Amino acid sequence: MSTPVLVLNGPNLGRLGRRQPEIYGTTTFAELAELCRGWADALDLRADVRQTNHEGELLDWLNAAADDATPVVLNAAAWTHYSYALYDACAQLVAPLVEVHLSEPLQRPEEFRHHSVVTPHAVEVVAGHGPEGYRLALEVVRRELG
Repeated sequence: MSTPVLVLNGPNLGRLGRRQPEIYGTTTFAELAELCRGWADALDLRADVRQTNHEGELLDWLNAAADDATPVVLNAAAWTHYSYALYDACAQLVAPLVEVHLSEPLQRPEEFRHHSVVTPHAVEVVAGHGPEGYRLALEVVRRELG
């Protein structure tokens, strides 16, 4: 039986393919979700891909992941840079957490993007690889689970 993994996505990522394609690419969120499920299957993982524009909902998902010891691939989008509630929710995770970003925040001109509240709790950060970053993040989860 494959191991479940949550692939959680924060605000505005549901608009992938339409939102700033010069930064985030042309892959839609539906396409990304399908890719993640396929990559996970190949790694004997079962990806539950979700997106929300509501911070409390993301926190509820992370709390459930903590309770169930479920690994998480997390692209928290804008919340990555300022949400202390997200920091606290990630701190309680016991299974591997991998932070993923489509773009490379450290190469973006906005200074606020250079700080992440997720990174201190992540086993690895995958950034700047577009949708392929999710595949790399799922590979990290598989490696961490043994």
